[in-house]
Parts: sequence; C-alpha cells; structure tokens
Amino acid sequence: MHTEVKSILEDVRAGRLSVDEAALLLKTEPFADIGYARVDLHRRIRQGTAEVIYGAGKTAEQIAGIAETLSANRQTRFLVTRLDRAKEHELAELLKDTALSYRYARDAQIAVFGEAPAPDGIGTILVATGGTSDIPVAEEAALTAEFMGNRVKRLYDVGVAGLHRLLPHIEEIAEASVIIAIAGMEGALASVIGGLADCPVIAVPTSVGYGASFHGVSALLSMLNSCASGVSVVNIDNGFGAGFLASRINHMEAKQKEG
Repeated sequence: MHTEVKSILEDVRAGRLSVDEAALLLKTEPFADIGYARVDLHRRIRQGTAEVIYGAGKTAEQIAGIAETLSANRQTRFLVTRLDRAKEHELAELLKDTALSYRYARDAQIAVFGEAPAPDGIGTILVATGGTSDIPVAEEAALTAEFMGNRVKRLYDVGVAGLHRLLPHIEEIAEASVIIAIAGMEGALASVIGGLADCPVIAVPTSVGYGASFHGVSALLSMLNSCASGVSVVNIDNGFGAGFLASRINHMEAKQKEG
C-alpha cells in the first residue's frame, strides 16, 4: 500500500523534502479536538487516505467544521459520505465564503473534496449491479474506489432475472483484479460472478426488494452462504466499505522478508 509515510520518505530520498520538513509532517498532532469530534489527522499517514466524514447523523455545521479542520491541517483530499441533498445545500451555503470546494455526486450522496489521483492500482475494479435500483450503492462504491486511485469499470443491470445480460461481459470479468457485486432481492449475482471470476469478489447486499427481503437481510444471508469460493461480504448498502476494500486489494504489494 502506497501510504503517506512511504511518500514522505520517497520525497526525502529524492530531495523534494528536507529531513527537518519530513520530521515536522510526522510530528503533527494525531488528532484535533473540536468539541463534538476528535478529527483524525494521522489517518492519511497510517493508511494513505484522510479521514472520511460520515454525513448521516451529523448536522451540516458539524460536517463543515470537520472539513475545515482537515483542510487547515494539510488534508486537501477527503470524502463526505451519506450526504443527502438537503444537507448538501446547507453545507454549500456554509462553505461558500471559504477556500473549500467540492464536487457533489447526487446518486452516491458523496461530496468529493480535492481531485482523485491518477489510477495506480494493479488492475481494474469492476462494479456490477443486479438492477438499476442498486445504482446508488454502486456509485458510492465506484466513486470511493476512483477517489482512492483506481481504474473502475461499471457494469449495471446484469442481474440473474436476465442472466443473458451478464454473459457478453465474460472478458471484462476475467480481466478485473477485483469485482464488487451489488444486488438486492435474493442477492444471487454475487454467487454467479464468484463462479466465473478468478479474482476477489466483494458482495454488497442492498435493501432493494419486496417485504420478505427484510430490507436487505435476505440478500445478506444469501451472499454469506454463497457456494462460490473467494466471495466476501460487506454490510447492507455499504458501497463505501466495498469500494475502500477493493482499493486496498488493488494496491497490494508483495511483502518479502529479508534474510
């Protein structure tokens, strides 16, 4: 994983940073206490990605405060997830006179601060959905993965109710380094793709479905019981978690012990 620490050390080796400048970056306070939140300022150093702000349950004022704190501490790229349209309007108003700007993806309910880096993963992440109703969760996954420096290909509405829609894309499935399979109802898409792919498959159950789907529990249990090997499962509607995990997999580096 290309973490911020590794980037700092490479900058020192290349002469872009002095030893003292690098030491200052690493000595920064690990978090900032702003009363209602302890903002993690070292997450980018530890994990390569700044803290992600979960918008649901927070007020627009709280989100703006956390965003301004991140920005004031050299965190120029970060996400706000689960940001509904009404709250986004409030956030835009709160930040209009600041230097902060963002791009809002309405389907995914994500605000993107800063630009995504050029893709540097080992391959392509394929995001597939069972139906059109699953696209909001899929876009959360896809945008998260793109923001973390991955090539992403979208393959929407290829569920098992019309399996022939998936079969023309066998080559894309074979070429992917990670696949995110997103489906509601009975959640069978993950097993189908898991039986075709030779790469990790991350299954995302969605809350799409009629009464007995129990808001995604039916799809969750089906995916957990998948008979296809190599399928892992994240929580219901957790597109962000799937995109984050897919990026981790797509950025894996071989770790060899010396001696």
